[in-house]
Amino acid sequence: MTKKQTKRIIRILLFIGTAISLFFVPWILVRAWITPLPDTVQEQVNDAIGYGLDGMIVYVDEAGKPPAFYAAGWKDREKKIPADPNDLFKIASISKLYVAVAVAKLVNDKRLSLDKTLADYLPELAGRIENADKITLRMLVQHRSGIPNFTDTPGYWENPPKTNRENLDLVLDKPAEFEPGKKYRYSNTNYLLIGEILDKTLGYSFHQYIKREILMPLKLKNTYGLLSDVDLDSVMSGYTVGYDGDLKHYDFTSPAGSMVATAEDVGIFLRALNDGSLLNDNEQAIYSSIYEYGHTGYCQDTPVLPDITKILMRSLFSL
Repeated sequence: MTKKQTKRIIRILLFIGTAISLFFVPWILVRAWITPLPDTVQEQVNDAIGYGLDGMIVYVDEAGKPPAFYAAGWKDREKKIPADPNDLFKIASISKLYVAVAVAKLVNDKRLSLDKTLADYLPELAGRIENADKITLRMLVQHRSGIPNFTDTPGYWENPPKTNRENLDLVLDKPAEFEPGKKYRYSNTNYLLIGEILDKTLGYSFHQYIKREILMPLKLKNTYGLLSDVDLDSVMSGYTVGYDGDLKHYDFTSPAGSMVATAEDVGIFLRALNDGSLLNDNEQAIYSSIYEYGHTGYCQDTPVLPDITKILMRSLFSL
């Protein structure tokens, strides 16, 4: 093969690669990214609905100013009920932050140890979860356990289990994905197990502990541990591509993502977590040392903005 023929083949392959990469670019997000932002937050929220979102609530907590609330789209698109800034919504994996705070508080109180293992806390799982005698509470909080993610089970969202035990059964006796502590991989199973550890340690539901130690001190009256704790009509509907139903009707009871709240309550919680008013110095140091940042909060681990950016940049460079 001549050098000229080799160059021609390389050019053809580059052209094919470019065409394939363009197919996978999320163009609607690219358009949203490069389009100039409207002047006001409300205009931006209205504009976002034009990109295919069904409903949106925005809560802005700016230092020195009263909180601001914005909404657009539908609370329930089937019944044509408009979104309201005071609507409850399922906060999904944001729930993990509250669980991690509870762990930090109990570690500070010497009721939990980050270095004790899963087998120490839940001995009945020894032999059912690989490396249970090596996986520490710290690793569970930081998603470094190697335990498979139960929501990654094929067909999971077509007929989701209704109880925590049924979710746990999906990963029992399965091989570990890696040696404990060697890698990071997001797994909802980690927080399901933390919930079990908390309940056993406390002797009552950890949701009660979170209410007493986190929600009540912050005066968060619109945050709940479970969907079953609220009137379903007060909860914003949820939709996703490829599924025609309303996701709010699925009561995800796992500690990995069971909580319900208003945007304002979540904002107040995050403000307190970041400004040091929620935890004392020792608790804050523990929390900062164990909580793994960086996940988007969606149970199925869909691409986040940095990944979308990488896809776009790859496509641009291939041009």
